[in-house]
Amino acid sequence: METTSKKISLFSLTALVISSSIGGGVFGIASDLSSGSAVGPSLIAWLIVGLGILMLSLSFNNLISKRPDLVGMFSFAEAGFGPFWGFISGWGYWLSAWLGNVAFATMMMNAFAYFFPIFDDGQNIPSIILASLFMWSLTFIVNKGVESAALLNTVITICKLTPLFVFIVFGIFAFKLDIFTANFWGTVSHNFELHAVMSQIRNCMMVMMWVFVGIEGASILSTRAEKKSDAGKATVLGVLSLLAIYVMASIIPYGIMSQEQLAEMKQPSMAYVFESIVGPWGAAFINIGLIISLLGSWLSWTMLPGETALLMSRKGLLPKAFKYVNKAGAPTFALIVTAGLVQLFVFTFLFTDKAYNFAYSLCTASILICYLFVTLYQIKISYQNRHMKGEKQQFVIGMIAFVFQISAILLSGLIYLLICFIAYIPGVYFYIKARREDGEEIVLSTNEWIATAHIVVGALIAIGLIYTGFVQI
Repeated sequence: METTSKKISLFSLTALVISSSIGGGVFGIASDLSSGSAVGPSLIAWLIVGLGILMLSLSFNNLISKRPDLVGMFSFAEAGFGPFWGFISGWGYWLSAWLGNVAFATMMMNAFAYFFPIFDDGQNIPSIILASLFMWSLTFIVNKGVESAALLNTVITICKLTPLFVFIVFGIFAFKLDIFTANFWGTVSHNFELHAVMSQIRNCMMVMMWVFVGIEGASILSTRAEKKSDAGKATVLGVLSLLAIYVMASIIPYGIMSQEQLAEMKQPSMAYVFESIVGPWGAAFINIGLIISLLGSWLSWTMLPGETALLMSRKGLLPKAFKYVNKAGAPTFALIVTAGLVQLFVFTFLFTDKAYNFAYSLCTASILICYLFVTLYQIKISYQNRHMKGEKQQFVIGMIAFVFQISAILLSGLIYLLICFIAYIPGVYFYIKARREDGEEIVLSTNEWIATAHIVVGALIAIGLIYTGFVQI
């Protein structure tokens, strides 16, 4: 039986959105962007991504307001299109959350390597041991009670924003316009060329989407909010705050160093840009901030997948074992299963040179599925209420968000989405098991079997791409 516990405030929910999204990505975004884009295309990409993410956050806000009874990311897909699609959305979110933890573990070990050479490139045996200790410790903290973890997360959020603001302030004073405008469009002619600019914009998409993953954190914990409406408000406030931070953190370095210099920098690139401004202490300062930042995001993302699995089980989308909660109301079984999977993937540090990039690409691709269903339900519910005041505007918001999500998948995330389909195969088995536990005789409809067949085909294509070396992991 769950115990009555404290509720989470609007401020804490907003902090959760910010902390869930600000992880290692913002500390390395200058190098990630500059390796594929000049400053001009990056600014256009930020405009596109900012608009798309804002429309997504407004969709969250509208849906939470209209359907306060819905709980969890998957609930939008379930309410709009049925249990199977609720599972598809929820499983994608669950995958995204714990794959994000693998990315956090990799980046954190890189940060520790700056201070302790024993960790080398962050992908050796000492790194695996330390990452595992962090991962199980955070699981223990969350297992002691989700609300107390959220309070700790608020404190961490305040601490980790400090180095970002310091970097931005110093960066503004060190900014040089002539460096910023040198080959602004990143083309051979140094002029705007549509094809070359569009190609660079496409290179930005996955990196920019990755740093926004986590904006839905408030909606996942909406049942624990002081007021249900706070979840929607927190999402919008969090997105606007994040957009301002990300644009400044990624664009200011273009006015401090050339694109080529930024692209060749080690990660986290922000540390070395800051070092070039203030001296050796700058890199240490940023790396400490990065470690705190990752702890906050890792804590948030330890909470979210466990909560998602618990809610899905309550809805009959996962087996009943995931319903178990302890005296603190924490989903112990779901937390342990999730931590175990993260542990398995941490061992891949030994077999790949790009664990961080691979993990965050899979994380981003899988969560795009969830976001897509949010936009589809936004479109559906606003169309159904089209004769009511303001619903035409909500329909347009949903359409813009939908087009953006589809574009992101097709332009940047399609191959990684196919790889995610491999993990959907055991997920479908769990879904079928859960429906049979609830006494369902016909578990999947004809259309759902067809959808499952497409997932299997996509998974086989992904396996073929990996086997032939077309996709490097």
